[in-house]
Amino acid sequence: MGIFLMECSLDYIWILKALAELPFSVGKNLLADILTGNLKNKSVVKNRLDELGSFGELDLERNKIFQEIDRLVVNGMIEFVASDYNKFVKVLSLTAKGRAEIFNPELNGRKLGKRFDFGKTEITEADRVRFRELDSFLGMFNDEQKKAIISEGANVLCVAGAGSGKTMVLTKRIEFLVKYRGVAPKDILAITFTRKAKQEMERRLYGLGVNGVAVHTFNSFCEGILRKHEVKIYGRSIRMQSYGDKILAMNMALASMGLDMDDVLDGYFNVGQKKFMTRNQMANSFMNDCFSVMDYFKVTGIEEYDFSKGVDVKHKKSAERIRNIMMYLKRHMKTQGLRDYSDQMIDAIDFLKKNSNDIPKFGHVLVDEYQDVNAMQIELLDLLVVPNLFVVGDPRQSIFGWRGSDINYILDFEKSRGNVEVVHLTKNYRSGRGIVEFMNNSISEMGLPDLEVGWNSVFGVSGCRKNNDVKIKILNFENEAMEREFVLREIVDGNIAYGDIFVLARTNRQLMELSALMKSRGVSHFVKEDARIEDSRVGSEKSASLEVGSGKVTLATVHAIKGLEAKKVFVIGVNEANFPCKASDHPAIEMVKRDEYDREEEERRLFYVAISRAKEILYLTYSGKKPSYFINDKMKGMVDKKTDDREQMTGDVDSDVAEELKSWRRVLSLEKGVPAYVVLSNAVIDEIIRVKPKDADELSEVKGIGSAKLVEYGARILEIVNGVEE
Repeated sequence: MGIFLMECSLDYIWILKALAELPFSVGKNLLADILTGNLKNKSVVKNRLDELGSFGELDLERNKIFQEIDRLVVNGMIEFVASDYNKFVKVLSLTAKGRAEIFNPELNGRKLGKRFDFGKTEITEADRVRFRELDSFLGMFNDEQKKAIISEGANVLCVAGAGSGKTMVLTKRIEFLVKYRGVAPKDILAITFTRKAKQEMERRLYGLGVNGVAVHTFNSFCEGILRKHEVKIYGRSIRMQSYGDKILAMNMALASMGLDMDDVLDGYFNVGQKKFMTRNQMANSFMNDCFSVMDYFKVTGIEEYDFSKGVDVKHKKSAERIRNIMMYLKRHMKTQGLRDYSDQMIDAIDFLKKNSNDIPKFGHVLVDEYQDVNAMQIELLDLLVVPNLFVVGDPRQSIFGWRGSDINYILDFEKSRGNVEVVHLTKNYRSGRGIVEFMNNSISEMGLPDLEVGWNSVFGVSGCRKNNDVKIKILNFENEAMEREFVLREIVDGNIAYGDIFVLARTNRQLMELSALMKSRGVSHFVKEDARIEDSRVGSEKSASLEVGSGKVTLATVHAIKGLEAKKVFVIGVNEANFPCKASDHPAIEMVKRDEYDREEEERRLFYVAISRAKEILYLTYSGKKPSYFINDKMKGMVDKKTDDREQMTGDVDSDVAEELKSWRRVLSLEKGVPAYVVLSNAVIDEIIRVKPKDADELSEVKGIGSAKLVEYGARILEIVNGVEE
């Protein structure tokens, strides 16, 4: 696996230098004019800014400069602040981190601009011979999957793209090891991240007739070690901290500091968050953020807790409070004999380091979602000293760096293990061709092999049986309120079942606003927000269950929806404020200044995860002047140019008829408790408007109006059509 820099340009340094030498703060447009040497800008001439050392130093298009500025904002080197002359105007300000970068440039070389070359999977003639010999066992899989399943390599990296059937491949490999390689089930350990994934793996293995394999999350594996050696490790009984324990500890921490929760929340959350969160929601979120930060320091092994030194002034008081609360919580847990998910791993690892004879022995270890492993999990795997390691993961979907996961473990797998066979799973069995191509273009800079549409009798065709059924839309709205209204109407008036619809957003705030609107209209839905730290990939076996497919529309943050899919997906707020995200539902996350990962590239991967959930229909909506620059020109050229049925209406009368029919349909669907399309689909409404039936006979000729609907709805439909026209 080769890793090299796409480009080593230090153009961004000139942006930082310009801000450092400017005599006053400026906005993006003036900064771009200075850097490109634009003397037509009167402010440049008036303030003699053409004398600056950075004047005219960049030969870049304006939008490229704006992207660089956004990149620096995301990575904490520039921030937007209120102008000294007008508090409603935002200008650019160089941070301490940005100033340090000028003298010691690290951003490009350390993190950004990386391109990864894993090579391509080669299917040899020898492979094909083995495939034929094992046809009854492997017949339903594609060649790349077959190669991964029966690989003879001691170390195998399976780079599994979205929708490529990775879990089935992993469990099938276990079956192969047991039934064809004669490996005893008890000699195999399979590890994943969540309890739900663990249960799914166990279910699949049971269905394959394979019993006795140790299937664990990282945490359940460690918990088994701690329970077995509890007296030796602790000398007393230690239990896992419950949610009730956390609430009690938080209240005690605040009381010991003489703090009132309402005052703490008032200083921690911004106005927008307070508007859509109850006091209890804010209190729970703040508590979870405190434990999250404490957990982060445990996971990364950082002992320095005073992260308040480098934070913005507006967050300084909250940062100091969180630091003091953390210190209290740590002491409290030790005194009360409590441990959390990170302690679970830390304590188990420490014990195994000191007691090598107690390390469980396995000949084969298989790890799922390897792109999400962190330093502790790698240390645990190293302690097992396993002779055969098979890992499955997708660097494109590494989105938990902010919680301690490190994409470099999967990228450097060859380097760390040596003698590694790399197999790519590139057939996507989830999405239609247009969506797969759209996904590929969004992440092309990573240099990984493109995915392609896959089909076979087991997996079916990638979510959509006809490529013509795929629809991709990018829609702009004047404001967020109009954007939400469109999404709601598209859901209610559409012909897709609610259980087959996801609405994804970058932040919880966006979900809360849409949820409030949906509640007011009686639209059945549920909200899945970002998981708490103990539900995350950093150190947990929990994933709150999703009611996907339950007949309700799923509203979720992108982090919360990974691994799931829907026929129709809306990704809302796809502008440069959210992708890459410049704000956070969890201010403490930003306070920690997690410089160990590339935030912008992780945001790009997060966008990839969002769009790759869609099987047939993908709507990207945004408000403001332009969409996120994650949507490149090639992607813009791939969207569906045809207008929606509402846009096809040419006359005011036809438009009025359509709106009246849909309004009536909406009310009736709520009364009956069924989706709107069950009453009348959009296609039927279009046909009614085209035909303009005058009586029941003409209405009966409309395709989609059967005898039952004619009897039940005919009179009202005719009344609307003819009444509006009159």
